[in-house]
Amino acid sequence: MRVWVIGAALLASACGGTSNEQEAALVENAVAQAEAAAKNATAFGKAAEKAREAPSRDGWLGKWIGVEGMVLTIEKDPGGAVGRYRLTNVWGLDDEMKGIFDGVATENGIAFNRPDGAKEVVAGDGNATGLKYLSGKQDCLIVATGEGYCRD
Repeated sequence: MRVWVIGAALLASACGGTSNEQEAALVENAVAQAEAAAKNATAFGKAAEKAREAPSRDGWLGKWIGVEGMVLTIEKDPGGAVGRYRLTNVWGLDDEMKGIFDGVATENGIAFNRPDGAKEVVAGDGNATGLKYLSGKQDCLIVATGEGYCRD
């Protein structure tokens, strides 16, 4: 891939009347792009490997109920990837506070990104949610203090 990109840059530079500085800049840009692509591929591969090594969260599949219409539904990844999940989440009353997100199993739970930032769902009980309505429940998932979902 890197050789192809560098070769294309050299070929393009030979067609016009470009200076040595312009040719050098084209080659440097091509190398930088190839290195960035390799770095991204490596990071994605490491994340996928960690997801495969993480404990299964399949026991969390299904619908979890919070307060005031808050809901978290966890499904297996539609592509069947190990350690990957699809989360459908309503975390507030506003229309912008709902969505579908891709999650990755972690050592502690399932990590995902929402518009309000990176989140991680972890197991806990109703008391740990900080929500009076969920107090006393035993089978819960917590995203943050004040945001939890339980099964009855």
